[in-house]
Amino acid sequence: MTNDAETMSVAEYLAQGGKVTSPENVSPRYRAELMRMMSSFVDSELAGSAGFANAINWAPGIKERIAASRITLEKASNAEKVLDLMEDFGTDKALYNQSHDWAARGAREDRSAPTRRGGDMRLSVFHYPLSGWVDACVMNALMGLATCVQIEEMVGVSYTPFAEVMREITPIETRHMELGFEGLERIAATAEGKADIAASLAYWQDRVAETFGVAASERFDRLSAMGLRHAPNEVLLGRWKARSAEALAALGLA
Repeated sequence: MTNDAETMSVAEYLAQGGKVTSPENVSPRYRAELMRMMSSFVDSELAGSAGFANAINWAPGIKERIAASRITLEKASNAEKVLDLMEDFGTDKALYNQSHDWAARGAREDRSAPTRRGGDMRLSVFHYPLSGWVDACVMNALMGLATCVQIEEMVGVSYTPFAEVMREITPIETRHMELGFEGLERIAATAEGKADIAASLAYWQDRVAETFGVAASERFDRLSAMGLRHAPNEVLLGRWKARSAEALAALGLA
């Protein structure tokens, strides 16, 4: 925290755009909200990595197998980068990795499946299973775009170490999203492929949209005052919808 905070309260300092640089300078409430944000990212990356591992064996060719392996590896690596920050707040990284079955999923059609159990903070979409290569590419493309939108928000958080890690992760997650759309482009080259993509789009679009949370969230105001959020859920959702519609249209997909 800079010296600007010495003449005002921490809450006022953060509300005016102040930045925090170490765990020692945060209030209990700020710490709790920041840890919740970081935990959700870590759990989603670990669950995404574990869930996508099966796609390696579904890949139709060597190029696709390499892409799936890269995504699986790098999402776990991204999770570790944020876990390193959480260690500064007392998190045991080794125990954290063993705290949940990251590959666990509910039934594909069970909309009650995505619930947080035992502190598992993964986004709801990561409670649903993949069902083959096309489905994995669709989910990766749509959720990859959503992750990029959400990371753009995290880059502006008031906790500087987390913001810096998010900047480092941005090009990695962007490439994961691009690999998803590259896979869809190859699949969409045939009428049968387009039909398969359409079926998966119908399944995943609403589920990915749910990861942005409810509109007019009361929690947003509290996080905004701490400098942990800037754009409300409905704005982020709108960005994702516009970008996904544009990307799908470029491939001739609705």
